Amino acid sequence: MTSMNQPENVSDITSHLSEARVPLESITSDYVYSSGDDEKESVQSSHKPMSTAVDIENMEEVDNMISITSEISGEIDRDYTGQFEGPEKTLECMFRRKDGQPLEAIAPGTRAGLRTLPRKDLDLICKRARCTILSSISNQYIDAYVLSESSLFVYNYMLMIKTCGTTTLLRCLAILIELGRRLDLELDWVGYSRKNFNFPDDQCFPHGSFTQELEYLYSHKRLYEKLNGNGYTLGPITDDHWFVFVADKTIRRNIDLDNDRVLNIMMFDIDPEIAEKFYYDKYAPKKEGETESDTTKRISFEQTRAAGIDALCPGALFDPRAFEPCGYSMNAILYKSYYTMHITPEEGSSYASFETNQKLASYTSLINNVVRSFKPRRFVMTLMADEGGLKEMKPNGNPLASDNSCPFTKIVIPPKFKGGKESTYKRTNLASVKVEDDCCCMMGNWTIAEDLVDDNNDTQGMRYRGMSFA
Repeated sequence: MTSMNQPENVSDITSHLSEARVPLESITSDYVYSSGDDEKESVQSSHKPMSTAVDIENMEEVDNMISITSEISGEIDRDYTGQFEGPEKTLECMFRRKDGQPLEAIAPGTRAGLRTLPRKDLDLICKRARCTILSSISNQYIDAYVLSESSLFVYNYMLMIKTCGTTTLLRCLAILIELGRRLDLELDWVGYSRKNFNFPDDQCFPHGSFTQELEYLYSHKRLYEKLNGNGYTLGPITDDHWFVFVADKTIRRNIDLDNDRVLNIMMFDIDPEIAEKFYYDKYAPKKEGETESDTTKRISFEQTRAAGIDALCPGALFDPRAFEPCGYSMNAILYKSYYTMHITPEEGSSYASFETNQKLASYTSLINNVVRSFKPRRFVMTLMADEGGLKEMKPNGNPLASDNSCPFTKIVIPPKFKGGKESTYKRTNLASVKVEDDCCCMMGNWTIAEDLVDDNNDTQGMRYRGMSFA
């Protein structure tokens, strides 16, 4: 069987591309990608001066180049096996203005920077990650897009994209950097993170392993030379763990940043009765007078209410999406905050994630409500925050505090309905690291108490399916 991480014949593919490649003289970029097998797709610098206006027509050349190489962009799609890689890859990029103007100089509600990118450029970013935009919502601060595999959020100077399955998320980075350059923006901060894969052999280049991902990131020579990021592993290598890459050269100011803390809850082996709510055929089929789009929208909101997801983000604007035969994604936005959920209900690989950058002094109620809604056998919680964001939180409001007196060492979830049974989750491990200047990354694993074995006061967690180092 051909490896999923390497083309079958690199020399043949390179030869083919050298004949078909469109000229790129007008594409100017300081960032040259030259990683091994993919070197042929470099966006090269030219000596031609670049206009300060964004010449989007030239991006057609990049799009054409991507079309030419799409067959090897993610290698070959595997047949669907009934198992799906739910845990997402996350890429977050922050930019600053080249003219040196502070970001707070932009009036609230004004579209600037990345929010001025036309839809076709966002489509181009997604195409590189091997996903597509399905729907969108906006307010005066955020544009939120539901993707075929997870979500995209665009602020004026920050973009966050999450993709699940076998997407090739890191491959959109070069295009994103070039688009920012054309808007007179400089890359300021890059963060990439993911949990270890459940099905690592299904992944496509460059996501075969965290080592391969780091090599890919370092191959963006100017990116590495300028930002000099580093990779980290948090958590036990023999259990659920979290990979993080951060490159940070943010110019610190006393301003309200949009990314000063992000909470992510990744839940595994969710309650089967809840998982059933996310099968498309459990709801009324197309009704008289409905279009296919109307039916999908109706079922999407029915699933949202049936699972109580609407109650997790009160007052927010929702954009849910139900998938056939099963699966669910949701974006919600409120003021400057986003919320996103993604659910894979398949038996044997059921998964639900909840992420938000909402700034709360305490996350206790939110965490309890999320976990109670899905009743997983275990969950992984991560928090990425700057020191300022951590200081705003109450001492007992940080779910990943290292103090043993913290209430999150054991989480008791009250029953959702009167007469129901409460659930108790025990924190089995905790890890944290301070990276770059003041970015703090924290993660912890929780397992439902009945799955823990107590032998002479020596608590040992059960081993779960799909455990891998990759």
